[in-house]
Amino acid sequence: MGRSCTSTYEAPGLAGKSQLNIDEHQKIDARIVESAKNIKVLSRLSWPAGVMETFLAGWRSGKPKLPAIEYGKGDDLDEPARELDRALDSLKSLDDPLADFLRNTAESYLLLCGLLMQVGKPDVVKFSRALYGAPGDVLSEGSVNNLQAAEYFLEQSAQFGEATHVQEADYCVPAEVVKSELEARLADVFPEKTVDVVIDPNMASKAAAGATRIRLRGGTCFSDYDIEQLLQHEAFVHSLTALNGQAQPIVRSLGLGAPRTTGPQEGLATFAELVTGSIDIDRMQRIALRVVGIDRALSGANFIDVFAFFLKAGQTENESFSSAMRIFRGAPVSGGAAFTKDVVYLHGLMEVHTFFRWALQHQRLELCRYFFAGRMTISDTCGLSPMFEDGILAGPRYLPTWMTRTNGLAGYLAFSIFANRISIEALDEHHSFERVEEISN
Repeated sequence: MGRSCTSTYEAPGLAGKSQLNIDEHQKIDARIVESAKNIKVLSRLSWPAGVMETFLAGWRSGKPKLPAIEYGKGDDLDEPARELDRALDSLKSLDDPLADFLRNTAESYLLLCGLLMQVGKPDVVKFSRALYGAPGDVLSEGSVNNLQAAEYFLEQSAQFGEATHVQEADYCVPAEVVKSELEARLADVFPEKTVDVVIDPNMASKAAAGATRIRLRGGTCFSDYDIEQLLQHEAFVHSLTALNGQAQPIVRSLGLGAPRTTGPQEGLATFAELVTGSIDIDRMQRIALRVVGIDRALSGANFIDVFAFFLKAGQTENESFSSAMRIFRGAPVSGGAAFTKDVVYLHGLMEVHTFFRWALQHQRLELCRYFFAGRMTISDTCGLSPMFEDGILAGPRYLPTWMTRTNGLAGYLAFSIFANRISIEALDEHHSFERVEEISN
């Protein structure tokens, strides 16, 4: 991240746009956008309606069976893959940050084509790991990996005890009520009413967002925290960055959800929950459990084993099925492979949090604004920053409220930077917190 943000690349001035051969970039960009239209991920990996009811009926009777899922062969991906190869050939003669962005985007979609052509087979995990990572991957440049971070958050969650957790059976906001609440508040950021909210009973996740539509899983209980998380995570990051990218006058592929941007975008969305106080310990627990579930699946656990793991962790039967289904989308349910996308939440959060802190320390908070101008990685944001400054690329049309209040954001980040210097063990020793706890008990 640091090397990209301190790149010695010098952007041409506005008068020098022709030196970048913008026309050629636009042609290649259009080719990538057209190819990406037919390369969808979740819709190709979704499980048919009724699979959950069948599985749960078997589970309750004491005779659970592995779900039988059939996927398409992906034959229709041959032409988009060839077109992406042609785009990459055209990029060979171009050497600038914009060409790098287009090149990396095209390669990312080619990897995704490979994944979709291997659905239901063990080799799907090779492509999934290349695109999304794995539990054993190290966070940023530190020594902690995704699985260790997940286990830490699970330990912290356990310390709060079950009494502090709001259970679905005790507190339930129906999807229809959530829909109305979201629609009322979307106008705060999108005054043109460009984002619709729909209810979809067949979703694997509780919610998902595209540029102009947020989908909620029907028949699911939501809480007040869920509503705020949906706004900050789905609407004011995922929908927002897609809309900003689509509004770009030159590089329309900034509006694509290229798989290589999944980690940074999910990290940014989870960071938005954190900085707005919308995230709760239950949410962190769910994210962490998925990382552990993926690790178990990769180690040989089958769908029934992973379902039982989520159930034992305190999730309901419906949520346990949905959590296990997320992990086995496109992968053999017999174990040994997984769709590893859910490792990106913790990994992305750590990297984005570090990026924002870096930007504050180096007085480069404008980079954080550019990060919202489309679907990008942190390296993209840094590499393309001179082009935002020169007006070759457009800044974000929409921004979440917390990003427009930079004084508040700077205060949060400044405290975070300082707090990281303080050792909890040293604080315990200085204030004798353990002795206080003994007296209180």
